[in-house]
This record gives sequence, structure tokens and C-alpha cells, in this order.
Amino acid sequence: MSKNLARNFTKVKLFVEPGKANPAPPIGTTLGPRGINIMNFCKQFNEESKKLPFPEGLKVAVSIRIFDDKSFDFTIGTPPASDLIKKHCNISKGSSATKKDAHIGEISVDTCKEIAKIKLADLNTDDIDQATKTIMGSAESMGLRIVK
Repeated sequence: MSKNLARNFTKVKLFVEPGKANPAPPIGTTLGPRGINIMNFCKQFNEESKKLPFPEGLKVAVSIRIFDDKSFDFTIGTPPASDLIKKHCNISKGSSATKKDAHIGEISVDTCKEIAKIKLADLNTDDIDQATKTIMGSAESMGLRIVK
């Protein structure tokens, strides 16, 4: 059966922990009013996300396309860069005063490169060095000092 993408399809983006999708909010409140079988989505997502290599406790981006006939498909992205940085640095949140030299921790260039390798599929570059610079910029904006 052909999906009609040219007219009346909706795209929804959620952040869900891999393997732990359930009909509770935000999934139920987002997909329910759109007529989607929530349990079907949860089962499919949990099955596909079991094999993801991300650290436990991080949520991943899920982009869901809802078609005219109330069927759907979805793609699973990577966790937000800030969440990966927080996880690697064991911090709960970034600094609230990053421009005032209020560094809350340090992150190495090598750690930034590891995170960049994870995020590379979702970034707008294929160059690992440019992706590393992007992650370093995110870390700096969170109040982390970059060390060699």
C-alpha cells in the first residue's frame, strides 16, 4: 500500500528513552489525539531501540510521520549533545553564567570527539573534526572548559 506523502501527513518529534516507551505522556498525549495506535508504536519503538548503543538513561530523538490512513513510520536519532556531554562529565546541568568565566567542569578534546562520533549522523557535516568543534562549542556554552 502506497503512502500518500504529498498531502496531509504530520511529522511529530519526541524524546523517548530507548526500550522504555509506554502510553503515558508524552507519547500518549501526542499520538492519541492524532488517531495512532499508541501500544503499536510503543511495541515497535521498544523493539527497534533495544539494539541502540547509547548509555542507559538517555532519551533519543524520535521523528514520527503520521499518514492520512493513520499509519505511521518513525526514525530514531541520537540523544541531544547536551545530554551526552552531561553524562560524560557527570554533571546534572550546565552553568547559568557561562559568559562570566564560571566554569563548572572540564571536558577533554578526546571526549568531545567520542561524542561527535555518536552525533555525526545527526549533524550537518561528515567531517569528524568539524563535528568535534561543534560539540566543543556546545560544551563551552554549558560552562565547561576544554582541555587537551
